[in-house]
Amino acid sequence: MVNRSIHHKTAHVTAKKIANLILILWGMPVFLHAQQTADTLFNPVIPHPAYPQGQGPVVLIDEAHYNFHTLGGRYRAFGRVLQCDGYIVKSSSASLDKASLEGADVLVVSNALHERNVEDWSLPTPSAFTQDEIKAVSEWVESGGSLFLIADHMPFPGAAEALAAAFGFRFNNGFAIDTLNTDVTLFRRRDGSLADHAITRGLRSGEKIDSVRTFTGQAFLGPDDAEPLLIFREPTISLMPETAWQFSEDTPTIPVDGWLQGAVMRFGKGRIAVFGEAAMFTAQSVGDGQRLFGMGSPGAEQNQQFLQNIMHWLSERF
Repeated sequence: MVNRSIHHKTAHVTAKKIANLILILWGMPVFLHAQQTADTLFNPVIPHPAYPQGQGPVVLIDEAHYNFHTLGGRYRAFGRVLQCDGYIVKSSSASLDKASLEGADVLVVSNALHERNVEDWSLPTPSAFTQDEIKAVSEWVESGGSLFLIADHMPFPGAAEALAAAFGFRFNNGFAIDTLNTDVTLFRRRDGSLADHAITRGLRSGEKIDSVRTFTGQAFLGPDDAEPLLIFREPTISLMPETAWQFSEDTPTIPVDGWLQGAVMRFGKGRIAVFGEAAMFTAQSVGDGQRLFGMGSPGAEQNQQFLQNIMHWLSERF
């Protein structure tokens, strides 16, 4: 990881202070993270679907790697948006190989985990994927497939690090925190943190994206040919705990100003979209049913269209 001193604007903010702010502002103690459930009230409205119902590209959602987000669970809203846009959405519990990927146009991998970390979100965080699986996915993308890779805050970046590295991305196994707004990260076109790109411009009137809200997650670095979409502004740091959501004044931090939380890239004949936060693409309830995460949240009004635009790019509509 990049070796540089903490930026002067963030050096005075302790990990303990930031952790306390997270828990106070979100009102969410550690145990509630296991109680995140799909917001069944979320109902996407898509006036002009990209494809006739059930006639679009086939989207395969990986569920073979202890994924925290699954089609029938916390990614219910994700799948519903895609289905309403005409995509054929399927889940898969098969290992990633040539046979399981055959017939799929887009592979979605969200918050995969190694078996060791299913109940224990502490270091070490081994790869969720075998070398054979990584090779199969890389060859599939290079031959024309599209990969949508999503890995949230620690321990998820550690589990997906090797898969991301196969495409030149460097994941950071921490918690990315905007120290001025610890309860929310809002990427805006007007300040350059939301990049101008075909994805953020959209294909038609009404599809332009001016802001995207995310919910903590990780920061990562991309290869030279990656096209940034979500760029952390200053002052942003990454907290590097040994156990997820357990911080102290001694928790290491690194500055991640200018790092990414979203990017896309062409790879051979295929395409890849990489994101460091998962809740932005779904709708989840916590505890008493408050819509704290995802597309049903205040400030995330354009997140659904952002998801649609990403999928349109992965599907080569532009």
